Amino acid sequence: MTVMTAIIALTGANGFLGRTFAKHLLASGWQVRALLRRPSPDLVDMGAIPVSGAIEQRDSLDRLVEGADAVVHCAGLLKARNSLEFTSVNVDGTARVAEAAAARPHPPRFLLLSSLAAREPSISPYAASKRGAEQALAQLGGSLEHCTLRPPGVYGPGDRATLPLFRQMAHGFLLVPKVPRARFSLLHVQDLAVIVERLLAGGEWAGRTLEVDDGRDGGYGWADLAEAAGRHLERRVRQVAVPRGLLLGPAQLNQWLARALGRSTFFTPGKLSEFFHADWVARTSTDGPLGDWRARFTFETGFAATLDWYRAEGWL
Repeated sequence: MTVMTAIIALTGANGFLGRTFAKHLLASGWQVRALLRRPSPDLVDMGAIPVSGAIEQRDSLDRLVEGADAVVHCAGLLKARNSLEFTSVNVDGTARVAEAAAARPHPPRFLLLSSLAAREPSISPYAASKRGAEQALAQLGGSLEHCTLRPPGVYGPGDRATLPLFRQMAHGFLLVPKVPRARFSLLHVQDLAVIVERLLAGGEWAGRTLEVDDGRDGGYGWADLAEAAGRHLERRVRQVAVPRGLLLGPAQLNQWLARALGRSTFFTPGKLSEFFHADWVARTSTDGPLGDWRARFTFETGFAATLDWYRAEGWL
């Protein structure tokens, strides 16, 4: 597809990933049609075509995908009041968007933003819902050319999910799970935006599922993060290892209180299971549509840029 004429239908444009993708694609010359739950004047000012609605509304989905060349689906929940809410949005929502795309006379290609958590669906309701979203897309078979991205921990300017970790390190400590040899991959959000654009501009997707990261062989350990942050902050960042049993009771109580108040929360037993899982290292491949792509940001350079943004915006 030609960049200047291609129309990208984007869900989740109000969120951290969606806003970053929209701004990157618009700045690179793509046409972006963005599904918006609430107005976003800055995206419209940049040239995004707003479609008011939500993934629960089939009429808005039909307007979003009509005439589009590709769909980038990144709408979803990171936290929810219960597993049914995760399923309703992450699984059923993905199915509705994909069905709307497949129903077009000339279906657009479909890029699903999943998560590395989908590799371990039994570990938490969130992980199960991300695997369920992948399965909902795969059930459409050959009627929709698609590709699934499984990013690891994504961070960068504008992200509230990883903000608590940055706040801890800025204050000289880092709470870490007491898990021997725990390893995980990371990816700066700007690098993920470049990956999305590269896939949109590339060749056949053939239903592939791609795990992506910043190129750090074997991923990171918690000590790597503390040391990198300490070098930038010019102070020691002390690790505080916490056993899972110490956090389980408070997490259960917090989840009960959140449900009683009708709210969602990150601090749940499911999120603890994700936090204490020992292997979140991406299994990347160089023989797919990304070819020899290389990340721009290591954690050390990404930490510095993100911390500076948080400070400039008054988040720290």
